Amino acid sequence: MNSSSVYIHIPFCKNICAYCDFCKVLYNKEWVVAYLKKLKDEIKDRYMGESIRTIYIGGGTPSALSLKEIEYLLTLTKLFKIESLEEFTFECNIEDINEDLLDLLAKFNVNRLSIGIESFDEENLLLMKRKVDYKDTVKKMNLIRSKGFSNVNLDLIYALPGEKIGVLKKDIKLLLSLNPEHISTYSLMIEDNTFLSYKKVNVIPEELDAFMYEYICKKLKKSGYNHYEVSNFAKEGYESNHNLVYWNNEEYYGFGCGASGYIAGVRYDNTRSLSKYLNGEINSTDNLLSNESIMEYELILGLRKLEGINLQDFYNKYKVNMQDVFPIKTLIKNGDLIYKDGYVMINPKKLYVMNEILLKIV
Repeated sequence: MNSSSVYIHIPFCKNICAYCDFCKVLYNKEWVVAYLKKLKDEIKDRYMGESIRTIYIGGGTPSALSLKEIEYLLTLTKLFKIESLEEFTFECNIEDINEDLLDLLAKFNVNRLSIGIESFDEENLLLMKRKVDYKDTVKKMNLIRSKGFSNVNLDLIYALPGEKIGVLKKDIKLLLSLNPEHISTYSLMIEDNTFLSYKKVNVIPEELDAFMYEYICKKLKKSGYNHYEVSNFAKEGYESNHNLVYWNNEEYYGFGCGASGYIAGVRYDNTRSLSKYLNGEINSTDNLLSNESIMEYELILGLRKLEGINLQDFYNKYKVNMQDVFPIKTLIKNGDLIYKDGYVMINPKKLYVMNEILLKIV
């Protein structure tokens, strides 16, 4: 039987960030207990016994749960075949990290932490409704290292309303001083139904956004990070195996409220309504994909990787040449795409307008 990956969504947070449009609610003990039981039912019902290569527990804020609740949650991973588990990521907020949490995660073989820093700048943090303190972060990172965790991702959000390039430079400098193995950077998007959209804040000029992206790419590359996906940078050998499952268009389970999965050619979304989920109305959509749709996903996801898509691998998978299905040659001619050593990739100079290029392809 093939191996697969697992994403588990925990929708609970201690406070709601101003920019977040993920499936989330404020922590409520009663709901958490009921939710974890439903999660167990869903896993037992849907999981088909494959060997699991990667697990990612995200949110929301998984670390918002009490230690007892986190222990119960981690026990659920024993329902999977995890003898060949390569990577087990747990998302947390820096303020939730303490010795007891780290000991518990280590006990269940969590070997990668993903921590939402987002910024160290007071104005940015105020705007995002987040609390992060640099000195505290240094202490927590030292604690993480002392507990033997050697694979840590830190998130950064940039291009906030009113943000100057100097603020970004300082954020990057402080982030690098923490020496994480992996860095994810996201340009702020004002999503519908978020506090920022209600406040009608103005996004920064596109040219400044593009300049910031370029600065991040150059600075992180210079600091020894491989830019392997549009928003992601890793030290050698620390690329996120779990996220590569998505970008390589491989199959994975999504469990929990608002989670998505891709199993046996079917892409599915779970309901984003917590009350429906707790009521057992878990699934909201199921799409059995045509071969053409699967190939489109292969392109849209695969071109996010800077190395691009291997033409031979594409042929082996679908028994057609990629350039016979999509207007690849035209886009190579006009400089949107590059062909190199058997790979087709987005021109690195045009990564910033990647979405426009993808629209031309599919």
